[in-house]
Parts: sequence; C-alpha cells; structure tokens
Amino acid sequence: MFGFILRRLAVAIPTLLLLIVVSFLLMHAAPGGPFTQERALPPQVLANLNAKYGLDEPLWRQIANYVWGIVAHFDFGPSFVYPDRSVNQIIAAGFPVTLTYGGIAFVVAVGVGVGLGVAAAIRQNSWMDYLAVGVSIGAQVLPNFVMAPLLVLVFTLWLGWLPGGGWGGPVYWIMPVVALATHFMASIARITRSSMLEVLGSNHIRTARAKGLPERAVILRHALKPAMLPVISYLGPAFVTMITGSVVIDMYFSTGGIGRSFVDSALNRDYAVMMGITILVGALTILFSLVVDVLYAWIDPKIRY
Repeated sequence: MFGFILRRLAVAIPTLLLLIVVSFLLMHAAPGGPFTQERALPPQVLANLNAKYGLDEPLWRQIANYVWGIVAHFDFGPSFVYPDRSVNQIIAAGFPVTLTYGGIAFVVAVGVGVGLGVAAAIRQNSWMDYLAVGVSIGAQVLPNFVMAPLLVLVFTLWLGWLPGGGWGGPVYWIMPVVALATHFMASIARITRSSMLEVLGSNHIRTARAKGLPERAVILRHALKPAMLPVISYLGPAFVTMITGSVVIDMYFSTGGIGRSFVDSALNRDYAVMMGITILVGALTILFSLVVDVLYAWIDPKIRY
C-alpha cells in the first residue's frame, strides 16, 4: 500500500506544479491587466504599480517567484485591489464558511443518498424502490440555482421560518446545506442503487445466501463494500465541489464564502485572488483524487498492481 501511495504522489505533485504554472500563464494572457481601468492611469503611476507587484520583471522570473512563494511559504501574494490584504487572508476569511456548509452538505448528501440507494436496491420493484427513485429523479432536476430561490420563497417569504441570507448560527446553515446537497444526494442515490443491484446479482452474493447467512450480514459484509466503488469515485470531485462552495450559494444567501470572493475578484480584475482560489480548488481536487485512489486500493487490493 505504501508503494502504491508513493506512485500516486509521484504523479500528483508534478500535476499540482503544472496547475500553478498554467493558472499563472492563463491569467497573464487575459486581455488587459490588473490595473486596467476605463480611465487610464498615468504612465508613471502604472509603472510604479507594476514595479511594486513585480509585474515589470521577465515572465519566467514572475512564474518562478510565484511558484516558489506557494511551494516554500504557501503564500499566494498580495491582492491587487486590496493593498492591505493578502490573498491568503481573503481565502482564510471565506473558506471556513464554505467548509462549514459544504462539509455538512456532503454528510447529508452521502447519508441520505446511500441510504436511499441501498433501500431501493434491496427492495427492488417495491413501493420503497419507486419512492426512492422518484425522490432521486425529482432532486436530480433541481440544481442549486433552482433550489435556492424556491427555499427562500417558501421558508423565508411565505412561512417566515428561516433567514433569507447572512451567516451566523446553525439556523443560517439550513437552506444553503439543503440547496447544495439536494442534487448531489440524487446522484449518489442513483449510483448506489445501480451498483448495489449489480453486486446483489453476483455469484459471491448467491453463495453467501446459499450458506444460510442472514440477509443483514449479506448486505453489510458482502455487498455494501464492493458496491461502494462507483460511489467513491463520484464522491472525490463531489466533495471538492461542495467544500469549496458554490458561487450560486454564496451569492444568493450572502454567506461570505470564497465563491463570492471569486466573483468579486473576476469583476475587479483581482487576478491574484482568482489564481489563489483556482489553485486551491485544483489542489483539493488532486488531493481527494489521491484519497479516492487509496480507498479503491483498500477496498479492492487488485487495483494496487
């Protein structure tokens, strides 16, 4: 297992470095610059700003300094719009918010989705199966940009039970979590049901039942573990998507997460913040892809070779 992890790291680390370089080059190639405005700045002021942020240096040196700052010091540099704040400070202010509601949404989506999928598979063609499939299909067609206004309309404007925006105690978490988790829950339920039905029809399950094992033991000890392989492959990118937040959730519920920071940085040409958030999301994607590979190898040792 240790050798398997080292082989995956040997791929993940260069991929992360390539992500940093490509993100920098794409931002550098974007039309205009961080200080481009409708009313052009005086040449001397623009030259001073470029010198302050190192934008007057050769491109290779800018890339080298940026990569070294991230790798050696985990420093994404200063913000171009807020001189008194660094990119690290902006991310640190918004990421705990998105991590809170994203992590809770992930737990809800996995718990409900796997439960619905397993229940539908072991009670195939029963009312439970039809109910689980119906709920999954209904939730699948309700992405967060549809769920968010519906939740506010019903629970804030009509019933007055929940606050329509802001960030505070647990009462503020409910609608962002539901809006974010619904679509993922439906996908997890659908994948779990299909995988569980396939496993339940396999030879080793028929053998376990022929030995007289209780149905609960057959499901929990012999069917559930292999049925989770397709689910785990989906959970890696899904987890990153949820814990890094949603632009729709942050903008609609005014949570103050990094989704809002990303939109503001795009509108204000704050390329440093855009690169920082992009690299953060990419790094988390690589990290959890590695975690998924390790879980795969743990569930099915044949994958290690």
